[in-house]
Amino acid sequence: MKKRIGILFGGRSAEHEVSLVSARNVYEAIDKSKFDIVLIGIDKQGSWHHLNDSFFALLPGVNPFEQWHEALTLLPGSDIALVNTNANPATIGKLDAVFPVMHGTYAEDGTVQGLLKLLNVPFVGAGVLGSAVGMDKDVMKRLLREAGLPVCKFLSFKKHNAPTWADASKKLGVPLFLKPANAGSSVGVHKVNNEEEWNQGLANALKFDTKVLAEEFIRCREIEVAVLGNEHPKASVPGEIIPTHEFYSFEAKYLDEKGAMLRIPADLSPELTRKIQELAVQTFEVLCCSGMARVDFFLSEGNEIYVNEINTIPGFTKISMYPKLWEASGLPYGKLIEQLLELALENHATENALTTSFDEGLKLGS
Repeated sequence: MKKRIGILFGGRSAEHEVSLVSARNVYEAIDKSKFDIVLIGIDKQGSWHHLNDSFFALLPGVNPFEQWHEALTLLPGSDIALVNTNANPATIGKLDAVFPVMHGTYAEDGTVQGLLKLLNVPFVGAGVLGSAVGMDKDVMKRLLREAGLPVCKFLSFKKHNAPTWADASKKLGVPLFLKPANAGSSVGVHKVNNEEEWNQGLANALKFDTKVLAEEFIRCREIEVAVLGNEHPKASVPGEIIPTHEFYSFEAKYLDEKGAMLRIPADLSPELTRKIQELAVQTFEVLCCSGMARVDFFLSEGNEIYVNEINTIPGFTKISMYPKLWEASGLPYGKLIEQLLELALENHATENALTTSFDEGLKLGS
């Protein structure tokens, strides 16, 4: 019997449009002979919609949700979980698992994951904690540093306690990078060389988050590794991002077809490859992740390795690094999706087997 899988995408995020493209690619690649697909889109106002595949034909569009009026509401504690407010609830039915293909705030920061846990629906990827710390670059870097993993020098602050350009440049050097603490896809990221650029970059970064990170500039290669698994995660072959822009900006990733070259596998010695893969798995485990993540590294000219960040819901377009890294490691796109769904069901079964009754816990312990 085929399992019913909800593909959840969109959301109130600066990366909303990227999510729509990722979702279309996942939908096209998933094996329809094994899975029945329910498309669930969240518009920029946060409303949930029950869609069909004709939605993707509207892309790219200014707001394709305007043509949809099949609104959804959530019903925790029910086998149905999602109710179509315009029709009989049976039109949605029970979901066996959800594949969140959402990026950025209100998406991969633990909010959606917490909601799915309340609904008791299995979902692909990290849980609440792993998603939250993976999204917050400040907390993420502090946890990695505490665990002894290498990270570059950084400062974290809010608007009211932001350092001056003189203080920041003295501590981190020139140039440096400014970025929102909670954002992805290089949204709001600025390379800063002087006070004017500092003020402009800070104002822009604060549009996307209330907390900002300033980081030292490292002349380096950008290496990425895909991680897959729950209790026994494994790492893909490393890949390298070679941007043609000054750095791997949002424009280089999504707007300029020639914005970057991907080299898979990266040209690394066996020793460096092994070390980076080990650090990728360690990062995944330290940050309490499960299912999937992409770990990004800086490799300095002296071959020093720094963990840059983790992405718990990486891009899933056909040209995105996460699926391409696994394809180069012998796991094609469609099979990758199936394995991720299996991991979601496995993780959900493990958590649901835990005791939730105090009396039952006493009985088992006696």
